[in-house]
Amino acid sequence: MTEWLAALRDRAGAVPLAMISVLACEGSAPRGAGTRMLVTAESQIGTIGGGHLEYRAVEQARAALAHDAGTWRVQDYPLGPLLGQCCGGRVRLLIEHLDPQALDWLADAREDLVLVTRLAEQGIERRLSADATPAPVPARGPLPGVGALFVERLGRYRRPLYLFGAGHVGQAIANHATNLPFRLAWFDPRPEFSAHQGVTTVAADDLPDCVADAPDDAALVILTHDHALDYRLALAAVQRQPIAFVGLIGSQTKRARFMARLARDGVARHDADRLVCPIGLPGVPGKEPDVIAIATLAQLLGLGA
Repeated sequence: MTEWLAALRDRAGAVPLAMISVLACEGSAPRGAGTRMLVTAESQIGTIGGGHLEYRAVEQARAALAHDAGTWRVQDYPLGPLLGQCCGGRVRLLIEHLDPQALDWLADAREDLVLVTRLAEQGIERRLSADATPAPVPARGPLPGVGALFVERLGRYRRPLYLFGAGHVGQAIANHATNLPFRLAWFDPRPEFSAHQGVTTVAADDLPDCVADAPDDAALVILTHDHALDYRLALAAVQRQPIAFVGLIGSQTKRARFMARLARDGVARHDADRLVCPIGLPGVPGKEPDVIAIATLAQLLGLGA
């Protein structure tokens, strides 16, 4: 994600640093755009995927350390013919000797902001924005020069995950989601879960409002202690458009019963069909909470960005 930000904060100003940034990639490449690593004269922090690409990039980064702070260059690496890697893709890198006087933006950097980078004659200028629109960088064509602007969201995209229910499976999903690209919003109506870290206690009658408030790209996973409440949430979820995913814990029998009720309540079949039940990747055996959680999170990761 953004481990490089923490590493940069820890080391900025303490030792000369170079940074390697993946600006763009095409085809099969070891890491994606936004990946970064830091390089000192004697060490390296992070990785852009290893192999000969990383070896050459680190070599170039250490060469940059021999030049003035602020020195930068953009380089293209076709992975097959140039580096003898079997990936066959193409990577465009920005290699720079970081100027410790140009890191004012670092203190406020966080994953929900956009980083705007401008290549300047005397170095690299960066600023943070809450509303700039990220834009992809091409992996081929003329190399970016002075004046080029790169606009990227800090960190990997994190899908909003709206989790309804703080029982055993809900806890397992929340625990396993910690280091995955999700932004968790976790709800339960039972007061006894109010002290559970991450859980927001919301009255059962108000939980459908949380469904309505979810972002369009959210994944909703419904697994409360009450089948009647499960149904109310499922009804609210399949009736709203758009939403990325509506999942319900249960069996095929439970799904059939819910589908019949949705039909009686006037929900169109194409909307009702959005209800995924059972949740989890098909073919994964076991009903233990951890098994269900991992199978469900894998299913959500398959939704893409």
